[in-house]
Amino acid sequence: MSTTRNAIDGGKWITISTVISTVFQFAQVSILARLLDPAVFGVVSVSTLIINFFYIFSNLGFSNSIIYKQESDPRVLSTLYYVSLLMGVLIFVIVYFSAPLVVAYYKEPKLDRVIRLASLYFLIIYFGQLYLFILQKELRFKSIAIMEILGAFVGTGVAIGLAYNGFEELSLIYGQLAMHVVRTAIQIMFGIKLFFPSFYFNLGLVKEHIKFGIYNVGDGLLGFVQGNSDNIIVGGLLGVKALGYYTIAYQLAVFPINKLNPIILQVAYPILAKMKENADELKQSYLKILDLISYLNIPLLAGLFITAESVVPLLYGDGWEETIPLIQIFVLQSFFSCLAHPLFTLAFTKGKPNLLFYLNLATLVVKIPLLLLFGKYWGVTGIALAFVSATFFNLVVNFGIAHSLIGSFFGSFLRNIQKPLLFALLMIVGIYLYKVSVGYEGPIHTLVEIAIGGLIFGALTLRFKLSFSELKAFRQQM
Repeated sequence: MSTTRNAIDGGKWITISTVISTVFQFAQVSILARLLDPAVFGVVSVSTLIINFFYIFSNLGFSNSIIYKQESDPRVLSTLYYVSLLMGVLIFVIVYFSAPLVVAYYKEPKLDRVIRLASLYFLIIYFGQLYLFILQKELRFKSIAIMEILGAFVGTGVAIGLAYNGFEELSLIYGQLAMHVVRTAIQIMFGIKLFFPSFYFNLGLVKEHIKFGIYNVGDGLLGFVQGNSDNIIVGGLLGVKALGYYTIAYQLAVFPINKLNPIILQVAYPILAKMKENADELKQSYLKILDLISYLNIPLLAGLFITAESVVPLLYGDGWEETIPLIQIFVLQSFFSCLAHPLFTLAFTKGKPNLLFYLNLATLVVKIPLLLLFGKYWGVTGIALAFVSATFFNLVVNFGIAHSLIGSFFGSFLRNIQKPLLFALLMIVGIYLYKVSVGYEGPIHTLVEIAIGGLIFGALTLRFKLSFSELKAFRQQM
């Protein structure tokens, strides 16, 4: 199968799973926001923060090294499998017994049982995670899609069912654990056909993988601190209820890039890894990824910015109005972030994850002072503005690193992005005129606003970017 065909087929399955998983996630958040207090989301956000921190250490970047090296030696894979299991058990113990420290920092007793329950995550996922890496390496995206869909279905059902029965914050934790149990079972079911671990363990064989992963861990640590320092400061200084508002606003604003970008990058990385020696192909692929990400993310982010006053009450009900200005700030942060994402694929393809480490280190040095300064004067809004400023700095340095890896590209990028930015501006103007002349409250107005924005951006794209004949040719490739 050709590279283009692999990309199209992989993108199709990941898109299907993403769309379905997104529907489940929207349903879950929308329903639970009406059942649970914002403080509950703040408590769960803290547990997620802890899990994400320890997840950095759990596989030493084996996913990226397995794909980069196209690893297939069963002895190496067996050793990596057992290393992952041992790390999972160790991290479970650390997280479980760290609960009192977390409670003391956030001054929230409910976090004790939440953290201890969430620690089970590490006893679940590592039985199947290596199989997920192998499925990605072999471009088995249909199997990955089935895993994502079934996991999201079960997790959403468990969370909503338990929330209705008064489990509060534990409903979300049980839902997440149920999702990971299903995913792990499916990973093993599909992956065991490609690899069955033998009773073999030799750390000497995996030195290169560990070396590759050390920078991943370092980059992950810095990325975690600079990416979550705002949450840490909000929760510690302002309490879990303020963190709940902040978390919901951020999650909605980054929702488009968290769902769309992985479709592109998850497919792109294993394919680019096979062409890593061809600099010109890498450059053209990088520009195409940036172009595609721009046309997918910009209209969604611009639409969310102008319709936030309508969307928030519709999705979450009453009591969430404080998230609206935060969402509008985070839209800009998401825009900068989505353009920065492709560098991760490029750096791993070139075998230089250390560049990501230095990028996060520089961003962290800039971000922490901004958070403290802006937060002191403008509270939660200031912290959000500091996050946006640091993300812009990250993007500027990001593009400089990309230039060092593939050569000059910025002129082509600017020419490509002019159109979606202009289309988005016209879309915002069209929706704004409707809001001030007709209204914006209620589901009917919200749907009309979305329709107006979609029609404006879609029509301009078809007229000036992508013709019907090109769409037809792409459909035939599917």
